[in-house]
Amino acid sequence: MRSGKAALSVSSEPFIHRIRARYHETDAQKYLFNSRYLEYTDVAMTEFFRDLGWSYPQMLEEGFDPSVVQTSLEFTRPVRLDDLVDVQVGCTRVGTSSFTLRFELSVGRHQVCRVESIYVNVDPDAEAARPIPEQIALRLRSAESATTPSSSVGART
Repeated sequence: MRSGKAALSVSSEPFIHRIRARYHETDAQKYLFNSRYLEYTDVAMTEFFRDLGWSYPQMLEEGFDPSVVQTSLEFTRPVRLDDLVDVQVGCTRVGTSSFTLRFELSVGRHQVCRVESIYVNVDPDAEAARPIPEQIALRLRSAESATTPSSSVGART
């Protein structure tokens, strides 16, 4: 398992970001509120790019400003207050101006949610899509096969 360290080359180990479910993120039943899953994937996406070599401010300096244009979630089990949630991130597709990330959230050996999000690189001034910068696209393409989450969440060490 790799986590949060800037990589000079893409590792074959999956990228996993760990988050603890906190009190203010849960509902009256002490379950993680549904919108928080997307917050967790957003944080994990940022840390995934940091692991690839770019902090968010550096991404913006490079002309890379990814915005979610489509996302889907599949819930399989609840996350409870104080659970440690592992968010595995993998790139499944890289296009000219868009890319797809898949997130598998698990608690222990149990998958709790699967999320797939499509991002488009946006030029905020033009309010339009723009190509992903070459260096970032190359790193994403090298991560595409190396980091794609599998269905066997509990199989990692």
